[in-house]
Amino acid sequence: MKKIVLLFFILFMHYSCKKENAENTLITDYPKNIKIPDNMIWVSGKTFTMGAKKDDKFALAHEKPSHSVAVDGFFIDATEVTNAQFKKFVAATGYITQAEKPIDWNEMKKSLPEGTPKPADSILLPGSLVFNTSIKEVDNLQNYQQWWKWMIGANWKHPYGKDSSIEGKDDYPVVHVTIEDALAYCKWANRSLPTEAQWELAAMGNLENTIYSWGNTRKELEKKANTWQGIFPTKNTNKDGYELLAPVKSFPPNSIGLYDMAGNVWEYTLDWYNTDYYQELFTSGKTVKNPTGAVTANNPNNPYQKEKIIKGGSFLCNDSYCSSFRISARMGMTEDSSSDHVGFRTIATIEMIEKEQQN
Repeated sequence: MKKIVLLFFILFMHYSCKKENAENTLITDYPKNIKIPDNMIWVSGKTFTMGAKKDDKFALAHEKPSHSVAVDGFFIDATEVTNAQFKKFVAATGYITQAEKPIDWNEMKKSLPEGTPKPADSILLPGSLVFNTSIKEVDNLQNYQQWWKWMIGANWKHPYGKDSSIEGKDDYPVVHVTIEDALAYCKWANRSLPTEAQWELAAMGNLENTIYSWGNTRKELEKKANTWQGIFPTKNTNKDGYELLAPVKSFPPNSIGLYDMAGNVWEYTLDWYNTDYYQELFTSGKTVKNPTGAVTANNPNNPYQKEKIIKGGSFLCNDSYCSSFRISARMGMTEDSSSDHVGFRTIATIEMIEKEQQN
């Protein structure tokens, strides 16, 4: 009996020390010789529960099991990258987004089921996905194709087709960008996309394991985020003041000064979407430090394409559909996809900023 008790004590101390070491070595503050970059916020390092929260009735299976992670501090954009910021990047580099490029059928069919017929050439033209605002009814909420349409000519400069523009919308989030486009912007700006763990820590701010970026109260949603009110996807009451996209900073920031960590547009992360990954972390029984996501993508519902995790929900999120304005909510986005409700924000490590400010 004594041996069993002693063994248990040793194992307990071993696990406790590992967890304590992970917490004690976390970067919680930045060096005082560093100036916080414009439009960025410092996120203090912390150990927290990632994934579905205990009392979240809307939590989905792919947000479980929750697991302990420890994340070093970093800087993150206060807002989603705007049209004005992306415009500077394009002007400086001449970059052309994927939605603007001709479609290569031979390349596209590699990520489709074998034998998929080639669409008509009149369809295989540059464009992007746009929410169908004229939809009147749907058969069921599982078939998302009912409320999306392929819009030829839609891209970051023309969000609703060739006859639309972003004139006067410099402070709106840039949309119709793929993960490749977002990473190209990051390379130019000396930034990175956040990992999923970094994104969740930033969304939570100074709070502790909350469901939403403002706390645990659902009734504050309309005042805190740009989402869908009414009956999705046929009727939006615009109770929050916006039918579709909103300018950044239209809603109050979270506890550390970050805007739109819920709603407005989904935001890219670096992590592959893998339905097995959370279980692997949970099974390890360890507090994982600075997790970078699964090594490979895996989505049984989309076996032909690799997906990146997007976070935060968008102006289309509603209780009846996805409730993705919650911190733990997540979704997969294929590498070649773009739409009018997905954008991104960037992060920077201490090392990145030190190097930047030394030059």
